Amino acid sequence: MFDVIIAGCGPTGAMLAAELRLHDVRVLVLEKETEPESSVRIVSLHIRSLELMAMRGLLERLRERGRQRPAGAYFAGIDKPAPAGLDSAYAYLLGIPQPVVVRLLEEHAVDLGAEVRRGCAVAGFEQDDDGVTVELAGGEQLRARYLVGCDGARSTVRKLLGVGFPGEPSRNDTLMGEMEAGVPPEEIAARVAEIRETDKRFIVGPAGAGVYRVVIPAAGVSDRAEPPTLADFQQQLRALAGTDFGVHSPRWLSRFGDATRLAERYRVGRVLLAGDAAHIHPPTGGQGLNLGVQDAFNLGWKLAAQIRGWAPDTLLDTYHAERHPVAADVLDNTRAQMELSSAEPGPQAVRRLLTRLMDFDEVNRYLLEKITAIGVRYDFGDGPDLVGRRLRDLEVKQGHLYDLLHRGHGLLLDRTERLTVGGWSDRVDYLPDPTATLDVPGVLLRPDGHVAWIGDDQRDLDAHLARWFGRPLRQPLRQLSGKND
Repeated sequence: MFDVIIAGCGPTGAMLAAELRLHDVRVLVLEKETEPESSVRIVSLHIRSLELMAMRGLLERLRERGRQRPAGAYFAGIDKPAPAGLDSAYAYLLGIPQPVVVRLLEEHAVDLGAEVRRGCAVAGFEQDDDGVTVELAGGEQLRARYLVGCDGARSTVRKLLGVGFPGEPSRNDTLMGEMEAGVPPEEIAARVAEIRETDKRFIVGPAGAGVYRVVIPAAGVSDRAEPPTLADFQQQLRALAGTDFGVHSPRWLSRFGDATRLAERYRVGRVLLAGDAAHIHPPTGGQGLNLGVQDAFNLGWKLAAQIRGWAPDTLLDTYHAERHPVAADVLDNTRAQMELSSAEPGPQAVRRLLTRLMDFDEVNRYLLEKITAIGVRYDFGDGPDLVGRRLRDLEVKQGHLYDLLHRGHGLLLDRTERLTVGGWSDRVDYLPDPTATLDVPGVLLRPDGHVAWIGDDQRDLDAHLARWFGRPLRQPLRQLSGKND
């Protein structure tokens, strides 16, 4: 019997498996595809996702295989530079092939002890008070304490669970791909600039090494159920631009719609949903993969706590309470961005107005923090604004704060050197550091890097330790040394 079975080994499923293995949870990942995805579609890792990767020691491996670009021009493609002084050490965008992200995260999970089985599709399941019986397409049955559906927009787990997926169906399809072009770059740039005066959904831009990313409306092109072809792209380019720019040698081709849906519930008993199984939206702003990975970080330590037996009664329910509103906000901002890409006079007037408003630093900053998720604040109740927010990667006497979060524990950063984690030392590490560049006396971080408490009162701290980390154990205090803890 496994502790957790995860359906789907995409970025969300692989990240969740790794997070669970940090806490010695027995994990099986089932992936219906027999081989990893081969297309080289480039995705963007935003600031918050880069921070999370740094917290687990994965960022350098990703950076070696990606291309850094300045932060900015995220919202509806409006070309504004990032505001100065963003509250992050990772204030850039990392473009990286999605298969590389999946492979690295899967390798990370396997290195930690997760088991991955390919060519295994979930066909059914039944849950009871003690666990979930999962039936595979071939008839094999497996048993686990929990099942998590990370199996994408057409999630079998969500459908079998009977969870509603309300929203809007796709109204506008778009072709997206990467390919080489046969005309000079300046000719492409001039024609694209002319077309984008009236059609913001038309994009042909450099993607490195002579390759162009092409994003164009797909109305009237082929059957939506069939994968797009290079001929489809050539046809639409000629229709919209009067030339196909001599495109050839595609790296990858895809077609997406603007369907926008959000699962009504992220948990039903012992079955949970994460990533695209819980929410779908257009890729405008490049938020999809990031949103799913962030789901995994939020869920992983909570589900592990439930399985390890120390979770407070309501801890697992906070997964839906925290992540559902975040997804709802992403869906709303992608709806707004899609409207701003319309060629109709009304949306274009709004776009011109917003373009001018984004010259104000506060507006530009607000929108960028929304897209990159560094503006997320979970509702932990009354308290200072910092509570519920993520904490930036501070310099501490051991080096960098995020380097101390690799194990997936909570962390008490104590500038007073008078506080203690006491009986929670098996779940929360302790770092006394009066030199830390922080303007509060003490801060308690959850394993996902969000601030659970600030202050200097031990009794108040104990109450918050119990709220997030359950009952204390009678164990000696563990203090971080900065070495291999």
